[in-house]
Amino acid sequence: MKKPKWVVEKEQARKADVNETVWLFGLHAVRDALLNPARKKLRLVVTKNAHDKLAEAIASSGMEPELVDPRRFSVPIDPQSVHQGAALEAKPLDWGRVADICAGVPGRVPRVILLDRVTDPHNVGAILRSAEVFGACAVIGTRHHSAPETGALAKTASGALERQPYLRVRNLAETMEELRAMGYILLGLDGTGTQTIEQALEGRRDRPVALVLGAEGPGLREKTQTTCDHLVKIAFAGDFGSLNVSNAAAVALYASMEH
Repeated sequence: MKKPKWVVEKEQARKADVNETVWLFGLHAVRDALLNPARKKLRLVVTKNAHDKLAEAIASSGMEPELVDPRRFSVPIDPQSVHQGAALEAKPLDWGRVADICAGVPGRVPRVILLDRVTDPHNVGAILRSAEVFGACAVIGTRHHSAPETGALAKTASGALERQPYLRVRNLAETMEELRAMGYILLGLDGTGTQTIEQALEGRRDRPVALVLGAEGPGLREKTQTTCDHLVKIAFAGDFGSLNVSNAAAVALYASMEH
């Protein structure tokens, strides 16, 4: 009996996930990946200069690097990438389940960033840096229509990708409901919001908070908006301009914290 098309496609997608690798590049991103025991590392390509700078991390990783001439640095990354003579092929990180990661750690009230179709790897990388600085449990995007783990994302994250959980889920609204069941307050950042983050959390800063941000332009999808507990805004000094999504994430995290 012939398998239905959707079953075949699902099996193909699963196989692709198993075989998926990512090329990380740049001294900082490669060094942090080499030092991360949770990262499955496959192939390391370096110039002599980069090898000297990464010598300790390479020795610690136990990897055998491929030394190449800077003019023949042929790895499958964008030729315009600033690789600094170092590239590492690795498996994407597996952070585990939302419920486990978002349970938080003792002594810190959980904060989570949810991204609704934020596809720019530079924005997501910058958000991961902010999430690490402000102690967020996780940054969560969707498997489709969100930035996958890439070299550009890792380079912008400047090492945070190895330490800051970045989860990609099948359905954002379902994940929001899962967080709500765990006691999270769901705040969607949207231009139509009638209250600020501070106002929405008045007297409730001790509760877990999930901040939901959409891509610049389209913003939050309707389903995402209706799943939020409140739509909120960042208080601006005037009626001009707006923050890009990575800056908005940093400001929102700070505004939501217990001060």
